[in-house]
Formats: sequence, structure tokens, C-alpha cells
Amino acid sequence: MDVSSETTAPKFPFPFPPYPIQEQFMSELYRVLEAGKVGIFESPTGTGKSLSLICGSLSWLRDFEEKKRQKELLALSVGDSEMDGTQGKDDSTSATASSAEPDWITQFLYKKEEMDMKNKIREDQIQRKKKEERLEQMRHNIQLKFASKRKREEEDETMRLLQLSRQMLSGGDGMDLEHGEEELVLAEYESDEDTKKQAELDEEDDLEEEHVTKIYYCSRTHSQLSQFVHELQKSPFGKETRLVSLGSRQNACVNDEVRRLGTMQLINDRCMEMQKKKHEKKTEEPAGKKKRESRLTCPYYSYEQMQFLRDEILVEVKDIEQLVVRAQEVKACPYYASRFAIPAAQLVVLPYQMLLHDSTRRASGIKLKDQVVIIDEAHNLIDTITGIYSSQVTGAQLCQAHSQLAQYMERYRSRLKAKNLMYIKQILFLLEKFVGALGGNVKQNPNFQKVPQDGTTLKSINDFLFYSQVDNINLFKVQRYCVRSMISRKLFGFIEKFQGLEVGIPIKENQKPGGLQQFLQNLNQKGQAGEILDEGSENGHPRIASPLMQIEGLLSALTNANQDGRVIIQLQGTVAQSSLKFLMLNPAVHFAEVLKECRSIIIAGGTMQPVSDFKQQLLISAGLSPDRIVEFSCGHVIPPENILPIVLCSGPTNQQLEFTYRKRDLPEMMDETGRILVNLCNVIPGGLVCFFPSYDYQKLILDHWEKTGQLKRLATKKKIFQEPKKASQVEQVLSEYSRCIKISSQSAGPLTGALLFSVVGGKMSEGINFSDDLGRCVVMVGMPYPNIRSPELQEKMAYLDKTVPKTSGVSAGRALLENLCMKSVNQSIGRAIRHRGDYASIVLLDHRYSQPAILSKLPQWIRNSTEIKPTFGPAFASIRKFFQMKKTNSTLTS
Repeated sequence: MDVSSETTAPKFPFPFPPYPIQEQFMSELYRVLEAGKVGIFESPTGTGKSLSLICGSLSWLRDFEEKKRQKELLALSVGDSEMDGTQGKDDSTSATASSAEPDWITQFLYKKEEMDMKNKIREDQIQRKKKEERLEQMRHNIQLKFASKRKREEEDETMRLLQLSRQMLSGGDGMDLEHGEEELVLAEYESDEDTKKQAELDEEDDLEEEHVTKIYYCSRTHSQLSQFVHELQKSPFGKETRLVSLGSRQNACVNDEVRRLGTMQLINDRCMEMQKKKHEKKTEEPAGKKKRESRLTCPYYSYEQMQFLRDEILVEVKDIEQLVVRAQEVKACPYYASRFAIPAAQLVVLPYQMLLHDSTRRASGIKLKDQVVIIDEAHNLIDTITGIYSSQVTGAQLCQAHSQLAQYMERYRSRLKAKNLMYIKQILFLLEKFVGALGGNVKQNPNFQKVPQDGTTLKSINDFLFYSQVDNINLFKVQRYCVRSMISRKLFGFIEKFQGLEVGIPIKENQKPGGLQQFLQNLNQKGQAGEILDEGSENGHPRIASPLMQIEGLLSALTNANQDGRVIIQLQGTVAQSSLKFLMLNPAVHFAEVLKECRSIIIAGGTMQPVSDFKQQLLISAGLSPDRIVEFSCGHVIPPENILPIVLCSGPTNQQLEFTYRKRDLPEMMDETGRILVNLCNVIPGGLVCFFPSYDYQKLILDHWEKTGQLKRLATKKKIFQEPKKASQVEQVLSEYSRCIKISSQSAGPLTGALLFSVVGGKMSEGINFSDDLGRCVVMVGMPYPNIRSPELQEKMAYLDKTVPKTSGVSAGRALLENLCMKSVNQSIGRAIRHRGDYASIVLLDHRYSQPAILSKLPQWIRNSTEIKPTFGPAFASIRKFFQMKKTNSTLTS
């Protein structure tokens, strides 16, 4: 059904007169949301996509809420007499259907149903009014903003006095080692039933608050989310929208002791442990024992303060950084305060990993039933879901985890309950067998154990479990135990406690130094087998993180359905270097739940072509009907004459350009590429960015040009820069590249800008803007197909060939290769045009780009202007004319 025929054209508030393509974008977005469909939206960078998403989606939400209110008013305005007349008709129908029921019973039931509905509407209205009054009070009563601060200062003073009193009574602050170790001992493991009962008791009222209809906006990084929030703040919806910014504990935690742990897993576990301690019944400490408060409870986990911060969140739009700053001021946890605000929020902003990961989504209090989800920057969505549910561990990690866990069990065996011991033994058994699958033995140093033969083997999940001889273990229960018991956190605390101590535990007389004692003494020795160092450090010394955390990810992955993944056994030199990797083949199985729950989903990005991957691998494979999928691709804001895309089939000496694996290493192919660049440098002002398919090929061709003198000739035209392999050096190279172009544009020297060599899929191909003179031309050398020899890619292709039908005679596996290639191309060439007044040329060096199937996978705004040039002469003439015209126009306007 055509939604546009049912609804009047909506009006979109906008901070300035929108471009026509923005109006088209918002109108189509509105129609998709109203119809409850799934939309794939492509809007090139520089076309105001974020503002279009904000104003289009929030306009729909505004109208949706207004329609809902009108329906409620209509239901409440139905008069009793009108209702009685309607009842007479209904009663006659009911009497015909069931003559056994008297009319008065039917009439009574009908009235009761109507009254129940009215009462429910009235209750909802009262609750909404209370919330609005509370928020309005927050807006206008400035004294409330300082009430929590005064309360906190009073509490701090009280705590200082109490602490002083305790110190005076105890006469010291020493802590017994044995008592310190109590934190490391696993608590009694509770059954599913016990855990469920406790969870019900611990639930706060606000967590059960009904969720209003809302929009979940997701992007990849926190910086992208902050940019989106700042766009909202400047929009017409900036003052009236109830927005919540969500982040991980790593981004939102304000407790310095917890933040110091560094890794996300450790921060999560410590936070949960502190809460558990807070809710446990307080027992009196034995004489002489002093509890370390900071290790047990979090001072920021205060219900009153978090409720206060929640109200502030709903009053004023804040990004995650602004939220953290405010949380520190009022001494409240922003992580939980933001989650308390979710039910009443209209717009929730979060990283899409948080929404896409099932258990994280549930733990965050996100409910998708009948809600709207917008996934922005979604060109890597399939890879993201695949990565979230894939996992890899090395032989070194497996051996170290086994050693640590065995020593932990030896140390605390007498203190552990039977269930804990049983599960620890099962985990040790699993680790032993997994190392055995790599051809090793956990009792020997994995660095010195040679594997039988280097190579890669792929197995289904069931085959791997049988091969490893662990098919009799219930992995679901083991995985659940790891999560609930937080054993990896206990193990990390155990390692952290004894790290660096010369004497970890007393040695009995005549006992040889081995076992736990030897293990503890070796913890800090460099080169320890399988040592895993955390990025965080204290006093300049790196900390050891428990590898069991990584292994838990593998155990979880192995609980997937047999057909949805593969286990890759990679043998490489030694057991320590070898690895087990779980490859998720079917991301749709995890995206299906999101599709099932949501009212509507928008998948958006600057470059979404080719979209067949999204449709087939994520949507149709998840059971979505094709008629629920809507595609929308808008043009660019630049006029057509500001872009010149060219497919170049041959070079200056008529050498056909074909950069296949077989031909691209030929000297004549590399020479021809150099000649093309020399010619282009003669006519292209400012910056020229040249993308190679890989770092290896970039090195090969640059080394060849160095020998032939081609690189020297290029250097006389433009100053040469090369993309660094280290991410930390990217900013410096870009800064020097930009400065060089700026200087050359202001001088009359021989150099006319700069030439930057980059790699497809590298640091420069995504997220970097080569606007204006930084990128007047982008050259793509060859077609960056992925490595067909990769076992992962081969397995993925085979899986798609079995599960997805051919399209236009092309197998799904072959289509995947082309799509991966063209996605990379589109991301790279889209770096040049960044705003309405920008202009650039795009040169694709390979005759294969002229094939209709390949051309169709370019973004529409590029494809419509693309010229195919069989020979170099006409192509060079077009490029020279293009830049001459731009120079003339620039002179006239200035």
C-alpha cells in the first residue's frame, strides 16, 4: 500500500533551507518509518546526511506521538449514549452467534472492556503528566541542580568523621593477607532458579518503567556519535528532544580505581563485583579485621544521585563526554543513570556494537519491541556483526589459562564449593583438549612444542568438538558459569595479587620449589610462555591480563548452531603461535532478533553500494520479506560538472591496464602506471591521492620506480608522501601533506602540490577527508579484490554458494568477491568530494571497471557521470580541460 497516498506531505523543521536531495531523503525516510519497513539509505558525505536523519526521523516521531494522543482523546470522548447504540448492534450480532448468552451479559462485558481501556488511557496520561511536570521543574528550578552537591558534601564529611573514628578505635590500618584473599575466592554458585529470584528482588521500579516509542541511533565510534549529538543540538529539535547517550563502562566510568584497570572486561567485572558486594547482607567484621571499602562498593553508585542525573539527562541534550563531566560534578554513575533514562527517552544514541550484541543489549536495558533503529555508517555492518560473534585464541593463551586456573584451584581447593570445583575441572579439561587439538600438551612450554606440520584445517562446530574429544561437555552450562561466577575476574585478581612477589605462599619443609610457588615467581619474567600484556600499565610496568577472558569468547562462539560457523585450526611453527579461530558465517542469525522486534530499521551510509550484500546476507537470510525492503540513493549536492570520473582502459603506450595477480607484477604494467601518474601530475593542481590494492604491491611498485628513475621524475612534479603503517604516524603525514599543498599553492615554484600514495583499506581510505586542494584527483590502481586464498573467504564463499541462489547467472560466492572489492573502491574514491563547492577527478586504472556489472556497483552520483576511455589520449584531454575550466571559473569569481 502506498503510504504517501494515505498521509499528507509532512513539514520538516530545518535549521536552514534544505537541499532538494535532503527533502527527498527526509520524505522517503518518513514514508519508510510510517509504513514500518526496512530502508537502505545512501547519502554521500557532504550532503547533510546527519541533519536529514535527525529532522526526518524526529518529525515522524513527533507526528506519531500526536496521532497517538488524538486517538486516546477520541476514545475518551465516546459518549455513553453513542456507545450504547453501538452496543445494540454488537449485541445483536453476539446473540446470533451465541443465543445461549443473555443480552445483559454481553452488554456488561462490552461496557467493562470499554471502561478498562479508558482507565488505562487515563492512567497513562496521568503518568506522562507527572513526568512532564518533574522535567519542567528541573528546567526552571535551578536550586535543584545544587541540592545534590550539598547533600554529597555532607555525606563526604560524615564519611571522613566515621573513617577517623574507626582508625582511632582500631589503632592501625593494616590488612591481613588471608583476609585480602577472600575477594579472590569464588562465591557459592547459584542455580538458574536462585539467580532469577534474586534478580527479581533486586530490580528497581524505574527499570520496569514502560518504554515510550523511541529511535535508537547507532554509529561505529563515540566521536561519530558526539558529532551527531552536536548536530542535534544545533537543529530545531535540540531543545525539546529527550536524548540519552549510551557508552560502555570503559567510556562512562568515573571511578578512578575501576578505570585504572584499563581493559573493558576487567572494568565490567569489577563494577559488577562492587554492586554484588553492595547488595550482600552486611556482616560484622571479626576483631582486628578491617574492610577495604573502596574495593567493595562504588561511591558513585548512589540511587538518589543517579536518579537526579537521570532527570538532568532527559532535560538537556548531552553527548557522552558532557555526561561524564556532569556525573563527576554530582558524584553519580553516568553509566547507570543513562540506562535509567532509556524508558522515557525519545532518542537513544549508542555504538552499534552495543545494540547488535544480544547479551550487551539486554544488559543495557534496551528494548526494541516496536521501536525504530537507525544504523548509520553501516557500510561495514556485515563485517561488524561477523566480528562480534567470531573469536580467536592462541595456543599460548590456552596454556597460560590452564596453568593459572590449575594454580588457582590448588590454592583455594579447600575453600571452594563442590559446584565451583566441578566447573573449574571442566574448564581445565576443555583447555587441555583444545591444546591437544593444536598438537600440544598443557604440561609443557608451548614456545618449545613444535606442531606436527604447518597448515590450516576447517571444521564444523560438531566435528571440532568431536575431534577435540569434548563433545560430552555441556558448553552452554560452562559458558553460563563463566559469565555468572566471574571466574576470569577472580583469576585476574589472583594473578594481580601475587605478581612480582618473591614469596607468594609459604613452602613447607622439604618441599621442592615448584607448582604454585614456581608459577608465582615466574609471573614477571619476560618471555614467560603465553604472556599476555595489557595495554594499561602502572608505574611504567605492564600488567598481565588473564587469557581466560579471551577463551570465554571462544566457548560462547562454540554454542552457535553447527551450520552457522566454522572452527579454523591454524598450526604455525609452535603450539604457542598456533591458534583456534571461530568464524561466524551467518550474521543474519544474530540480526534476525533485531528485525523481528523493531517496528522499522534504517541502514544508512555515505557509500552503501553494492547493496545486494545487505539485502541477501542480513535481511532476506534472516527471513525478511523482500517487499519490506526499500532502497534509496540520493545524488550529491555538487553540480554534475564538478566531478569527472574516468575508467581508463590503457596507458600512454597503449598497454592495456589489467592489474590481475598474474599481470600486475609485470615491469611493463608498472612502467605504464608510472607514465600515467607523471602525465596526470602535469595538469592536476593541489593534491593527488593514489590508492594501491595492498601494502605489498605499493612497496613492489615503488621499489621498481626507484630503480627505473620513475619515482625521481614524479618527485620533480609533486612532493611525494606515503601512507605510514603505524596509525600513530598518520596525523603527522597528513599534516605535512596539507602544509606542502598550501605552500605550493601560494608560491610560483616548480612543484604544484603533493602526491600521496595510500592503500585501499588502510588508514587513509576511510574516515579521512581529502577536501578541496587536498584531493583534486583520486587514482585507483587496479581492482582491490580480497585474497582468494584466504581459508576464511573460501569458506564464506562456499557457504553462500550453498545457501544463496545465483543472481543473473553469477554465484553468491563470486558476487561476494566483487562486492567486497567494490565496497573498498567506493570508500576510497568517495574521499575527494566533501562539500557543495568541491570538485575533483576520479581515475580508475583497469579496463575491467568498464564491465556493466562492475559499473553498476559504483555509487549512483559517480556512475551517472562516469566516462569510459579506451585510450589514454582522450582521457588526458578530458582531465586537462576539466581543470582548465575550474581554474578559469575560479579566476572569474575572484
